Amino acid sequence: MSHDKPDGRVVSVNIADAKGVQKTPQAAITLVVEHGVEGDAHAGPWHRQVSLLADESVAKMRAQGLDVGPGAFGENVTTEGVLVHQLPVGTRMRLGAARVEVTQIGKVCDDRCAIYSQVGDCVMPREGIFVRVLEGGEVRPGDAIALEKHSLIRAAVLTVSDKGSRGEREDTSGDALVELLQETGATVVERAIVPDERDQIAAALTHFADDTDANLVLTTGGTGFTTRDVTPEATLDVLDRPAPGFAEAIRVGSLAKTPHAMLSRAVSGLRGGTLIINMPGSPRACREQFAIVAPALPHAVEKLLDLGGDCATPAP
Repeated sequence: MSHDKPDGRVVSVNIADAKGVQKTPQAAITLVVEHGVEGDAHAGPWHRQVSLLADESVAKMRAQGLDVGPGAFGENVTTEGVLVHQLPVGTRMRLGAARVEVTQIGKVCDDRCAIYSQVGDCVMPREGIFVRVLEGGEVRPGDAIALEKHSLIRAAVLTVSDKGSRGEREDTSGDALVELLQETGATVVERAIVPDERDQIAAALTHFADDTDANLVLTTGGTGFTTRDVTPEATLDVLDRPAPGFAEAIRVGSLAKTPHAMLSRAVSGLRGGTLIINMPGSPRACREQFAIVAPALPHAVEKLLDLGGDCATPAP
């Protein structure tokens, strides 16, 4: 039995037998695999099977003078402790006995609801989320919400290689990183190969961080001593804040295997809400060094998403 602290809890579970109306709180609901909430009008074999809204979001509407409670915004599950609209698409979590995956953040309301008519605003289109049911089960008020932390990671992989960019060499290092990320439960959202050109590397990193929903970028190649190795310089060009611990840990861990680890000039840091880490150019080294940083990645991304969580567990 796990004694891990839950990430949040279920405040209320709500059902309506018609669309476009407020939902009524229940003592319990049953989630059905690839269907949704048993007896709810919005259930069905589509991507918006179950809706969630954080009570913290509802509180914003109460602050505008609205007397609203669970189900008022049409959500099936009212949560507390997790700002659900900050979860990336693809995040998986436990809701009581059920297991779900986030499929959509927010929605477009074609018709203005009664709440919008009252105050000219509604939080559900911005901060409500939708999930599909992976494992069915009962959900009750007070049940724990447990995020599968690796599923928070949405990664991009950038290979830096002159020959690879010309199609003269297979990108086995990039393949290795994609495989490793997927094995942990992360989602790989984009991948690219660029030559060892500082401006092209920087442009690719900027694109991943600014234009995609990647919250982690792993580069492979270009971290050594040759004149063409400029990945660290290009990375430093785009970083907002340093996060040197990852590169430091990689060097320390690699030194246990080879003194050549001292030749690595890899860096790591943050651009906005994206963590960028330079990895080596060989598949074997990528595997070895990914194993060093992998245990810290879920919590790092959790922090980048402002989801909370303590960095240290207090002594009993």
